[in-house]
Amino acid sequence: MPDAAMVFAAGLGSRMRPLTDVSPKPLVAIGGVTLLDRALDVFAAAGVATAIVNVHHLADQIERRLAGREHPRIIVSDERALLLDQGGGIKKVLAEFGGRPFFVCNTDAFWIGARDDNLRRLAALWDPEIMDIALLLAPRLGGVGVDWDGDFHRAADGGLTKRAAGETADYVYAGIGIVKPQLFERVEQEVFPLAPYFFRAAEQKRLFGVALDGKWLHVGTMAAIEEAERAVAAEQNRPGALGDEG
Repeated sequence: MPDAAMVFAAGLGSRMRPLTDVSPKPLVAIGGVTLLDRALDVFAAAGVATAIVNVHHLADQIERRLAGREHPRIIVSDERALLLDQGGGIKKVLAEFGGRPFFVCNTDAFWIGARDDNLRRLAALWDPEIMDIALLLAPRLGGVGVDWDGDFHRAADGGLTKRAAGETADYVYAGIGIVKPQLFERVEQEVFPLAPYFFRAAEQKRLFGVALDGKWLHVGTMAAIEEAERAVAAEQNRPGALGDEG
């Protein structure tokens, strides 16, 4: 199990304007819990020691929210001067991972109704001998806020291939992965995205994935907020429900 995570909280949240003009997307609350806290609570529950959280848009609000949190231990990566994109955000703090694989985490998604620890499911899949990246996946159908044709095809051994243009894939990236730091050690750019590293690993047959347990909720638009609220309320009212796990 990796002991550190890179949590992406710096984005502009443009698809949620005007809400995100005054509040950053990671602080959107669903069922009374912010998206950022949901992500960090998952890492705390799994015993991940450190979370590096990058900040840019309305950074002061996120820093205030993080103040006082002890589990996981928080390191703030300040990108106020320049938004680095996800890849650049990782490169900025690469030394913090000490050469060890680490989690990456988007803050616009979570899951409910899980009977299993999804981080441990992903960690159990991880094999650095044959993988550069491992991704937690969600089914394209049955979740909340999935308004595209999927991301990946998954083979029986967990190997992933990118969906081609015009195709439909059964799985979407659920926003959490395990990544090797060595992928970024020789990158010269300061600002660059993370997704191309997923696709390159897939081409090299070094990208694998496991489907999460539970129902996935992607909160990327204003409409998705309302849908997610309804899904969380329904789960909390379901007989025998365990509550929110992600």
